[in-house]
Amino acid sequence: MLMAVALLTIAVHPLLARSRDDVLTGMFRCAPIGDSRTWLECFYGAAQPLRVDLGLQPAPASQVQLSRNPPTGGLPAGDPNPRYQATTEALRCNSIGEDRQWLNCYYAAAQPVRAQIGLSPAPQALAGAVKPAGGATINPAGNALAPSRASGVERSGPALQGPNPGWLQLASYSFNRYGIFTISLSNGQQWRQLSGDTSLAHWSKPAAKYWVRVTRGALGSVNLRIKGDAAAYKVERIN
Repeated sequence: MLMAVALLTIAVHPLLARSRDDVLTGMFRCAPIGDSRTWLECFYGAAQPLRVDLGLQPAPASQVQLSRNPPTGGLPAGDPNPRYQATTEALRCNSIGEDRQWLNCYYAAAQPVRAQIGLSPAPQALAGAVKPAGGATINPAGNALAPSRASGVERSGPALQGPNPGWLQLASYSFNRYGIFTISLSNGQQWRQLSGDTSLAHWSKPAAKYWVRVTRGALGSVNLRIKGDAAAYKVERIN
């Protein structure tokens, strides 16, 4: 039934880029996967054709390969409704004309499955949840924050001393097989990038060469920036 809805949606919007059709086709290929976390990785990998068109960094190779050759013969473990909801929401994104906004809508559609397996909200879901009138910024960048044990984030104290006041030095970093990073800061804090963040880091220098600022985003989300890097990464505190 969902495939029929997809075909009808594409027929109503004949001018949509072919890459969107490829993304949705890849999404439906993920259906036979039993494990919800693996299904989610497949869902993300299916977005690769549009990421190429938009000139974005590639999705992790493991996700792309999974979406192209998913395991077959499985049944959804647990309640299948979050998957159906995510698929339906992804199809509704076809009412959006601009491709980058469509891609953000597609990623946000995965939120029911993320909630089902206990992951933090998708960055796109957080960013799109509030649209302030007149294009006002909810939380201006530059409000430096430091996490607290109670709430995970609080306003920072005085600016740090040293060559980069207001920034913390990176103590260590590592990447998992999907390109998601985990870092330790010079003050002992540990942070992990949210799975599903569309910005992938490609750090190669020694950790001490990088300086980090953590700031509050929309609806309690947390942004991490590296000095000299324009990207903002969505993160969560893990210690």
